[in-house]
Amino acid sequence: MHATYTHSSVTAEAAHAAVAAAVAHAGSLGIRVNAAVTDEAGVLMAFLRVPGAFLHAVDIAIDKAYTAASFGFATERWMSILESDPAVRAGIVQRPRLVVFGGGVPIYAGPQLVGGIGVSGGSAEQDAACARAGLAAIGLSDAP
Repeated sequence: MHATYTHSSVTAEAAHAAVAAAVAHAGSLGIRVNAAVTDEAGVLMAFLRVPGAFLHAVDIAIDKAYTAASFGFATERWMSILESDPAVRAGIVQRPRLVVFGGGVPIYAGPQLVGGIGVSGGSAEQDAACARAGLAAIGLSDAP
């Protein structure tokens, strides 16, 4: 029996490159956003705010990354989960930091979950596109 395990995490360099790429993509869309990357445990590793981005979106971006890293799937999937399961809908939305709309995606290196990226400031679809642009910039994926 093993009493320990190994885990992988997105690097600090990759986390910073991902938020920079997400913000750059937002600029191409003409929106101002906040972008955050967490490690696989949901701990903040990198954050970037475009001047003028909504202040409430700071915590929302961080919580989108946290939610995606916590569950290993994009935050946009929560709406279909909540629609189909009343028990989950009644209970899980009471959890602090859970975000159930688009803009948060997990970060996978092959089959390994290594973090999450969250973007907030545009529409849910724009935020998700920015987050995925961040992943593309570092050569990682939002699925195993």
